[in-house]
Amino acid sequence: MNTDTALAKLDAYYQAMPPVAAMHLRIAHYDGERLRLQAPLAHHVNDKGCAFGGSMNSLMTLASWGLVSMRLEAAGLHSDVYVADNQVRYLAPLFADLEAEAELSTEASWDDFIASLRARGRARTHVEARVPLPDGGVAATFRARFVAFAKG
Repeated sequence: MNTDTALAKLDAYYQAMPPVAAMHLRIAHYDGERLRLQAPLAHHVNDKGCAFGGSMNSLMTLASWGLVSMRLEAAGLHSDVYVADNQVRYLAPLFADLEAEAELSTEASWDDFIASLRARGRARTHVEARVPLPDGGVAATFRARFVAFAKG
């Protein structure tokens, strides 16, 4: 499956989940190593007029899940992907549209993850994401362990 088709499939997964569709997210960029999602601030404003922390967490989770799903799709593996656990740090308020970019953690390996899934039918890896501020700072960071289980 080519990248454009895989991205369209990923977007369809996102839009089929009612809470995700309500976020009005869009896939902004994918280069095989990083996946970036965007969502309008207008749909994620808290009582202080900035981005709701839960929305930033959700967007980072979805970017990370999407990245893992895209890599497995590219490897020709059909599997279910789950977030096992995560840690989020909120560093600064965001008064702009939300953007989250996910990438594999530096200590993890796509090759090891995919080989483990092929050999054992399950695998785990670590992904990191962040929500940048317009000035180049960081509003929030995310680190998570994802697991994948091969489908039948």
